[in-house]
Amino acid sequence: MTVQIYSTVEKMGAAAAAYGAEKIRKAIAERGSANIIIATGASQFSMLCELIKAPGIEWGKVTMFHLDEYVGIPESHPASFRKYIKERFVANLPAPLKAAYFVDGSNPDPQKVCDELGEIIAQNPIDACFIGIGENGHIAFNDPPADFDTEKAYLVVDLDEACRKQQLGEGWFPTINDVPKQAISMSPRQILKSKAIINTVPDARKADAVKITIEGELCPEHPASVIRFHADCVTFLDTASAAKLSKITKDFCTR
Repeated sequence: MTVQIYSTVEKMGAAAAAYGAEKIRKAIAERGSANIIIATGASQFSMLCELIKAPGIEWGKVTMFHLDEYVGIPESHPASFRKYIKERFVANLPAPLKAAYFVDGSNPDPQKVCDELGEIIAQNPIDACFIGIGENGHIAFNDPPADFDTEKAYLVVDLDEACRKQQLGEGWFPTINDVPKQAISMSPRQILKSKAIINTVPDARKADAVKITIEGELCPEHPASVIRFHADCVTFLDTASAAKLSKITKDFCTR
């Protein structure tokens, strides 16, 4: 894993989008198509705004997979990640995607959703995975301690209190009791199967998680630390999210 630190959120988002866009263009040039994973949340706003404007991407040759979703909320809910991706990403692309596979959190059988998506993604190796990390260090919705061993592509997971408080704090729910207690999440090992991982993490409230992910112990209690196993993972930070990194890391990684 490599780290790049930028002076503003806008520069960070532009750099992350440019890096991911090149991976998409390369896959299309070499194979005639590309498969990507898109994440949600406030951390992805600046990157997605730039990605949809990236030149030279034949979006009709791109298949998209959805990273995670709450269990038990409809797509119409303000917090729905399906709603987020369709409104902030899919609807703003210059051309329709080849295909898009969403996590249906409102399905009464979430395990069936996991199994079906797992079969599909196994046939579509991922070229570029766009992710972020949570305030508690989660990756996708894999809260600590994460399952680093399972080979299943998607899991039904329990959300811990810190994760649920983050969703409340970001304004997606009116009270903590309204935040779901479970989600369907892509597994850590499935994320690591991506050829490239573009990890975009702005904001001071992520500084502790960033420090643990990059400089802390590599273990299930720090779920996002798993990306340090990956040969082509770049973590894009702004100065606020990088604030608690050691001086040597900041000096080496600041752009």
